[in-house]
Formats: sequence, C-alpha cells, structure tokens
Amino acid sequence: MSPSIASTRFSVLDRSRTREGHDGPQALRETVRLAQEAEALGFHRFWVSEHHSVPGVAGSAPTVLAAAVAAVTSTIRVGTGGVMLPNHQPLVVAEQFGVLASLFPGRIDMGLGRSVGFTDGIRGALGRGKRDADDFAGQLGELLGWLDGTQQAHPQVHARPAEGLDIPPYILATGEGAAIAAAAGLPLVIGDLRGRDRLLRAVEVYRRDFRPSARSPQPYVIVAGTVAVAATEAAARRLLIPEAWSMAHSRTHGSFPPLAPAERVESLAMTERERSMFERGLAGHIHGTGEQVAAQLETAIGETGADEVLVTTSTYDRQGLLDSLRRLSALTGRTVGADRAAQGGRY
Repeated sequence: MSPSIASTRFSVLDRSRTREGHDGPQALRETVRLAQEAEALGFHRFWVSEHHSVPGVAGSAPTVLAAAVAAVTSTIRVGTGGVMLPNHQPLVVAEQFGVLASLFPGRIDMGLGRSVGFTDGIRGALGRGKRDADDFAGQLGELLGWLDGTQQAHPQVHARPAEGLDIPPYILATGEGAAIAAAAGLPLVIGDLRGRDRLLRAVEVYRRDFRPSARSPQPYVIVAGTVAVAATEAAARRLLIPEAWSMAHSRTHGSFPPLAPAERVESLAMTERERSMFERGLAGHIHGTGEQVAAQLETAIGETGADEVLVTTSTYDRQGLLDSLRRLSALTGRTVGADRAAQGGRY
C-alpha cells in the first residue's frame, strides 16, 4: 500500500523570519508561540534553524531556541533543522544536545546540515572556510563517536552529559547529504518539493544504498517543503508572496530583507529581473484550498514514499500562517497525541 496523508507524519520547521516593523527578538518569541500552536494542533515535531548574519532571519542559535521551545511544550518533539555541523566542533554539538536531551528526555531531535556561512565575512567570523563542509562525513562520525563513547582521537575526553543518551540524528540533504545519510544509516531530511526530479533521484539513491544501523534499522525519509492552505487558492498564494519577494530581492540586490505585507509587494514596480525571480519564487509550492492541497500532498507522498512531511511556511501574515496550519492539521485527521501513540517508534 502506498503512503498517504493519513499514514504520514506532519511536522513544522520555523526559520524565525523577521517581519517589517518587528525586530529579531519578537520573531524569536513568535517562533516559541508557533511551537505551542503546532503542539496543540497535533503536529509530530517542531524544528528551528541556524542562520548567521542574515538580516531577515533571527534564528542564529538553534540549540538555545530549541531549549526555549521545549520548555513551553510537553509532548511535541523538538529539534534543529538544522545545526550546521561544519560551523561547530563536534564535541560542543554533542554537549549541547546532551544538555537538551537531559532536560527534555525523549523529545529532542538532532538535525544536522553541512552548510557553512554564505559569505566570506561570516565564514571568517565563525573561523570556518568553504572547505570545512568537505569533511561532513568525518565530522558526523566524530559527533556520533562522542555520543556513543567510541571516539578514538581523545580517549580521556567524554561528552558529558551526552554520552550514552538516546539522541536521534537526522541528516539534511545538500549535495552529498543523501549518500552520507545512507552510509551512516540515519534518517534523511530532503527538500524542496519544487525540485521533484532531483529530489526523487536523491531519495532513490538513499534507499538503494542505505546501511541499517542501531539508530535506524531501515530508511526514513522526511520531505521538506512549503505548504500553504487557505479558504481560496488566491488567499493561499498571497501567503507565499512575502517570502517570494524576499528571495527575489536577495538574488537581485544581495540583501535578504524582512518579510513585507503581500499587498505592499503586489504594489511594487519590479524590474524585469526582479519580476522573473519573484514569479519563480512563487512557483511549484504546495498551496491552495484544503481539497487542492490534499491532492498535491497525496501526489508528493506517493512519488517520494515519504515517511514524514516537514512543513515550512514563511509569511508576513501570522494569523494567515496559523490558519494554514489549522487547515493542514484538519486535512491530516490528527488529534493531539494520537499520532505519537499510533505510530510509536523512536522517531
């Protein structure tokens, strides 16, 4: 039987996007409140991200933000989507997650990515370079060794309190990420849904080359993408407009601005290049009425065989975002706690 909405977990990723007229601290507080909403709606997990020196993103310290989220929730899994491992020493990452897992046992996910800062200035400030991403597999192996107590480089050193704790790792696929996840026998997080052909190839490689491990005896695929649900298709499209313009602006002007109201974006006199980038940013996302989104999700889940869908929706209209999550929750037929009890398992 092929996967369907009813048998698929749904989770939420929030990047703590700032909005025009609101500062970074407010964006972080809104992320925490959104996690509470996601828990109340029965979503399986809530993840936060890592970005450095990006004007439109407040989330720079994901493990700190994850702690704040976990502290005001009680059932939803909480994690990172993700910690960019090349930016950090594996021992420090192990220690941070050890603290989280000790304070909130059975609820912490360790999502790991291989990106480094996106400008020379940021990489320099972090003490990292582009080449630091080249040994992601080695960095991952060291991190897992700290968690297992099997690392050999420093036999007198131990990652306390992480060593021996059950902290599930997830690999965010960029470049070789799918192959690394398969070789390590770890769950894969891959997006976005717009690049369907590339996504399907990566998932195929992951499942083909997957090596069962103690952490994950079989492949586990989380597909990430933008999903917007509203009363009408036009209203759902409007939810996509602020992020599409922010991305278009970043690619044409070199700066990533806070999210602007959809009506202001629609009134802008865009250049031809801006308009092209903007329309490209709007294309391919799952959006529409509940019926339309359900059909699109069934197709995406059927094609990828996804075990889980990680939804991210960045928009200026916070009430519209909350309404979208409520409508999505209704589509999945989940109730609080039922998904976790029915599906069980470590993940």
